[in-house]
Formats: sequence, structure tokens, C-alpha cells
Amino acid sequence: MIIKASQRSGGKQLGLHLLKTEENEHVEIHEVSGFLSQNLMGAMSEAYAMARGTKCQKYLFSVSLSPPQNESVQVEVFEKAISDIEDRLGLKGQPRAVVFHEKEGRRHCHVVWSRIDAENMVALKLPYFKTKLQEVSKQLFLENGWGIPKGFLDKGLRDPRTFSLDEWQQAKRTGINPKDIKEAAQSCWSRSDGLKSFTRAMEEKGLFIAKGDRRGVVAISVEGEVFALSRLLDVKAIDVTAKLGNDDQLKSVAETKAFLSKEISAKLKPVIADAKRIAANHLRPLYEQLEAMKALHQTERLRLDAGQKQRHELETKERANRIRKGFMGIWDRLTGEYAKARKQNEMEAFFALNRDRKQRHDLVAAQLKDRQALQVKIMEVRNKQTKMILNLYQHSAHYRHLEKGGQAGRDNSRTQSAPRKRDKGLELG
Repeated sequence: MIIKASQRSGGKQLGLHLLKTEENEHVEIHEVSGFLSQNLMGAMSEAYAMARGTKCQKYLFSVSLSPPQNESVQVEVFEKAISDIEDRLGLKGQPRAVVFHEKEGRRHCHVVWSRIDAENMVALKLPYFKTKLQEVSKQLFLENGWGIPKGFLDKGLRDPRTFSLDEWQQAKRTGINPKDIKEAAQSCWSRSDGLKSFTRAMEEKGLFIAKGDRRGVVAISVEGEVFALSRLLDVKAIDVTAKLGNDDQLKSVAETKAFLSKEISAKLKPVIADAKRIAANHLRPLYEQLEAMKALHQTERLRLDAGQKQRHELETKERANRIRKGFMGIWDRLTGEYAKARKQNEMEAFFALNRDRKQRHDLVAAQLKDRQALQVKIMEVRNKQTKMILNLYQHSAHYRHLEKGGQAGRDNSRTQSAPRKRDKGLELG
């Protein structure tokens, strides 16, 4: 289970993000505990109010837990992971909220703790939390029999296409799968031997090299998105400088954007718009199927929840009737019947809880399987769109270089013809 975490402020923004149904197909508030409020936004407001009594700015600790894509993970596994994190970081007893998200056939979990110790009015320190969480993550892979990602065993083997959240959202605005952008850039890097060959290869992928406003070299997409080149390539900045040389010969970001706006975007935007329109036409029936599936899955879950709630009320009433009151209740306590009935009620309640959880897990697992099958079809169309756009970039770059070559040839022709005129003049003289 991949665990990512950060200390942060902005409880209201985080709460709204966790409740977003535009990006997430299903949002389930699993738990809100340790707060007076029983809803997520109220809990975030409480955490903020508590932090106002201290000097702490980043009063929240936010963690996301993502299991392997094709694994059906029960709620108990997530709860154990959350408990392990609390033990390792010293967060036991801290107010927390647990939210499940489902998106594109994947289910993951978000946990938010308040860092403020209410008794002492100080923020809990979380030293080396990334290292500790990596240990918890490895343990979860081993306990559940999941294949450990290569990046855990050797950092050099981790997926080089991984983006941060901000970089992922930035890359999505280009209309290309974000991982494809990184893969394309890294392919250009591996097969180039210097600035000239690398620049040309990158232009064929719709990325233009420029000198960063502050420092280093950046890559700019046709849409004007600026990427730090070292992060895009997953190499150190010093290695970029060593291979590409001095960046003084490169255009600035502003100059490159102006060139893109004038020479590239005006020509490519209509064609890319057509490519996106074609892809949208192919995706429309799939998205309609997705919306229908989402509504059906939500209805099935609500029906199951209502049925389980009704059954729970009947079973609770039945168990309560076993506990006799008045004189007979006193007699049951004296004879030991009360202890027997109470133990039976506790066992039945425990098994009923596990039964209900298993029913819900089985339903969600079946729905995720259907959703993953649909996602395969959606990804096929998206990949075709990505290839189409990358081909447009490649052909555009090819024609630009042909035009440059033709212009250079005409310039050389004029340069070479001038001496011949002078020679002819000398002969006439």
C-alpha cells in the first residue's frame, strides 16, 4: 500500500477537496472521531479553531493510502494501516477523519489528523514521518502478500513517470496523459547527445526548451505549461547542465511563450481541437455508460445500506429483549443468566458487524470490477488521442526544420552568388 503524507493548513480547502464528487465517482465518509462535530467540514473547522490557540500553522496531518490497483482490499486492512501509522508516529487518540474515494476503478483512503494536543495546547511533532511511513508501507505489502514495488527495494528502480499532485494536474491540461509526457521526455533524453539533438527531439513531442526565470532549464508545452526539466526527466539539475551545457544560449520563458503563441499555437490549436473533438465523440458513449453505471452503483449501495440498517434495528431490539428487567432481571443476575445473555448479545453483534462489512465489501468489489473493465475501454480511446496529438507535434516540428533548412539554403545561395557577380565585373573591367 503506497502511503503519501504531508503536514498542512487550510482545513476548509482540504475538507472541500475530500468531498469533491466531480473528480471522484464515489465519496464515503467512513469515520469522524475525536471531534464534537460528526461531519467532515465541522471537524475541519474545529481543528482550525483549536490551532488558533497555538502558534502552529500546519495543524493537520494528511495521509493517503493507495493499495495495488487490482487488489480487493477490505476495510479492516485500511483500519489496521491507520492504526499502525498512529502507533509509529505517536498520533494515538488524536481527532481524525477517514474518507474513501473511488475513481477510475480504484479505491483509496484519505486520513486527516489534528496535530494539536488539546490538553497541553501544543502541536505534536512528527520527525522523520516519511521514513517511518515507508516502513509501514513495506510491512503492509509483506503482510498482505502484495508484490513489493521495485522502487522500495531500490530507489533507482522506482517509476520514473511519477508526478506530484500539482505536476499531475498541470500535465493533464496539455490534453495528454501525464505519464506519457514524462515518458516522452525521458526517451528524448536517453537518445540525445547534446542540446541541439535534445531540443529537436523534445520539439517533436510538443515540448520546447527554455532558460528558467529563476534558474535551470525548463520545458514548455505548446499550451504554455512550464515544467522543471530535471523533475520531468527525473535526473539531477547538475546532470542536465553537464549534458546540455550553458543555458545562456537558450531563449527565456517569455520569449519561448511568445514564439509558441505566434508560430506554433495559432497553427496547431485548430488541428489539436479537432483531435480532441474526435476523441470526445468516441468517449461520449463511454462517459454516458459511466454515468449510468455510477448511478446504478450508488443506488445499489443505498439499497444495501437501508436493508442493513433495518436488519440492525430488528436484531438490536431482539438482543435487548433478552435482558429482562425488574425482579426477573435481578434473578437473572443472581443465577448468572444475565451474564450468559450479555455474552451472547456481544458475540451476535460482533458477527453481525462482520457480516454487514463483508456484504458491503463484496458489493463494492464487484462494482469496481465492472468499473475497471469500462476504464480499459476509456484508456484505449485516450491513448489513441495522445498518439494523435504527439504525431501532430512530430509532423509540425519536422516541417519547421524543413522550412529552416530551406531558408538556410536560400541564404547560402544568395551568399554564394554575390562573389560570382563581382568576378564577372572584374572580367568585364
